[in-house]
Amino acid sequence: MPSLQSLRRKIAAFKNTQKITKAMKMVAAAKLKRSQDRILAARPYAHKMRGVLSNLSQRVNRTSHPLLQKREGKKIEILVVTSDRGLCGGFNGNIVRKSSEFVRQCEAQGLSVNLSLIGRKGRDYFRRRSWPIRQEWTGIFDKLTFEHAIDIGGDLTENFVKGTFDELYVVYNEFKSAIQQRVIVEKLFPIDAAAEFGAAPSATGQSAVGGSYLYEPDEGELLNALVPKHFQIQAYRILLESAAAEHGARMAAMDGATRNAGQLIKKVTLYYNKTRQAAITKELMDIVGGAEALK
Repeated sequence: MPSLQSLRRKIAAFKNTQKITKAMKMVAAAKLKRSQDRILAARPYAHKMRGVLSNLSQRVNRTSHPLLQKREGKKIEILVVTSDRGLCGGFNGNIVRKSSEFVRQCEAQGLSVNLSLIGRKGRDYFRRRSWPIRQEWTGIFDKLTFEHAIDIGGDLTENFVKGTFDELYVVYNEFKSAIQQRVIVEKLFPIDAAAEFGAAPSATGQSAVGGSYLYEPDEGELLNALVPKHFQIQAYRILLESAAAEHGARMAAMDGATRNAGQLIKKVTLYYNKTRQAAITKELMDIVGGAEALK
């Protein structure tokens, strides 16, 4: 039977843990509100931009811009977006499982796969595996800005143009609500003509293409300005989605941990009271027994 002192120490440790998890939940809730406002403000613009580029790619000559060119697709790059910190439930576990599964599917088709990683958790996981890692970014979610998206988007577009990879896929958590995230595998390079968000297929299965566009100043200058900006905006949206989903997952995880700590405190306190009562009863019986013996 454990001593009363050890039980008191255990109860105090559980209470301290409960205070920490409750504080982390409150911090995550505050950060979630800001992140949620940012992603809800950025989504419409990013989705409309992708819709415009998807529509435009059906009308222009795809060889007129290197970021629109379709290749054989033998070299695949996968951008995996995880968090820099843990204690957020299954947020990172779901991402690395989905990424590993997708890598194995690509390898089974005879494709060459490289990884680019955002976040320390994904970096630490894939460093212990045999898959090649081309680029890493860590520590960007503490003060996430559009400059991070410019840096990441610039690196990816530069390597796509150089032929480092033929197609780029990104695996990340899409923010749905404070308690729900969805793992998404999305193709970024090259732009797919049917990749517009929410686009419904036509009755014939072909995407509807209207009349031609008039370009001012010309098609080449428009694509040079619009296409790189599109990838920067999509990178920024993906980072915002992941940041909001991380805070939501952490808030839910810390809320569950706080409740579990409360249940443990009640359980151990009840056991402590029973043990203390048994010890007092035993002492009283010893006293009564001694008094009877003296008589």
